[in-house]
Amino acid sequence: MKAVSLQFLIVLMLAALLNMAAFAVEPDEVLDDPALEARAIEISRNLRCVVCQSQSIDDSNAPLAKDMRVIVRERLTAGDSDAEVYAFLVDRYGDYVLLKPPVQQNTVLLWAAPALVLLAACIGAAFFLMRMKRADEEAGDTAGDNAKPGL
Repeated sequence: MKAVSLQFLIVLMLAALLNMAAFAVEPDEVLDDPALEARAIEISRNLRCVVCQSQSIDDSNAPLAKDMRVIVRERLTAGDSDAEVYAFLVDRYGDYVLLKPPVQQNTVLLWAAPALVLLAACIGAAFFLMRMKRADEEAGDTAGDNAKPGL
């Protein structure tokens, strides 16, 4: 019975650790107006934590992410639109702060890279298959030359 309790405790602790990102927004950051808070959460989910780099500021516990969440809420409380909040943060941190950067001249390669890699893989696979087919045909031709007549 003790082993089961210990296993349960370990699973519970691991679940709590994996769920830490859900507690990134601290209670003192939450706005009183539910509509503004919903907008703040939506904006925060689309902004990259420049410290963590793979998390939104809504999921990050980094101090800079907290500062950015506070800035978002302050701007919304001041009456800024969502676009103005994004513009303010992009002016301050650059396009990198956006989890989905806009398609611009300097980001075209970023957006086109997956398609280019897929195209290159398809071309490489086609050349490989053609070479394998040619090798099989050549092997078949030489096997026919060595075959004994009458069999």
